[in-house]
Amino acid sequence: MRVSSVGDDAPAGQGGEAPRFAPLYMQVVAALTRGLQNGDWQPGEMIPGEQELAGRYRVSQGTVRKAIDRLVAEHMLVRRQGRGTFVASHQEPRAHFRFLRLRDGQDQVPGFNSRILACRRQRAPQDVARMLGLRSGESVIHIDRVLDFEGAPTVLDHIWLPGARFRGLTAERVSAHEGPLYALFESEFGTRMLSARERVRAVAASAADAKALAVAVGAPLLQVERQSHTYDGEIVEFRSGLYRTDTYHYLSEIG
Repeated sequence: MRVSSVGDDAPAGQGGEAPRFAPLYMQVVAALTRGLQNGDWQPGEMIPGEQELAGRYRVSQGTVRKAIDRLVAEHMLVRRQGRGTFVASHQEPRAHFRFLRLRDGQDQVPGFNSRILACRRQRAPQDVARMLGLRSGESVIHIDRVLDFEGAPTVLDHIWLPGARFRGLTAERVSAHEGPLYALFESEFGTRMLSARERVRAVAASAADAKALAVAVGAPLLQVERQSHTYDGEIVEFRSGLYRTDTYHYLSEIG
């Protein structure tokens, strides 16, 4: 694949995938992202070195380095000192808490464990189908779980996944898996949650919520709705989480 220089009349990649006017390093970002999306390098695998990539794309090593910096900042790649640059993976311990934003008074993630309450295949309700970009009534996997922080129920998650993409996902497979669900989705279904869009609002606990989270009916909770995306922006998860914040707080870092 050839990466064009700025102002070059030749297209960058096949089919004009990267516009001619894009900064050169962003054309390399686009090329590397396509490689990740196409499976040229698997999660946890080392990508070629800067010199090799510079030769492949006919740019300077500095341009490649800037492109890799961008992908590291976007959590697609991870640098390991003295070893090289690797495709980021949900299997890595430091990735386990990327999407879990509850913290204690020292801004640390407390110890927790996950309890699966239910996992079933069903037809998508209209609102869930809309959030997943599906037609109403299409097949989805619905998972309910509770996260216990330091032994106390703290997060109630309702998770919906496209049924076609996660064919074969059962309650038994979910319950038998040790570690974060995103690691299971990555290793067994080839789906890596790369980015997410969240909506946050305050709600009052319903009777069912209160029972699951051991709070009073009407107690204040934080509702976080999340749409998770893959490399190419495809929505592959809709999640509605209810968070107790009487002991913990939701941490969002900007910049």
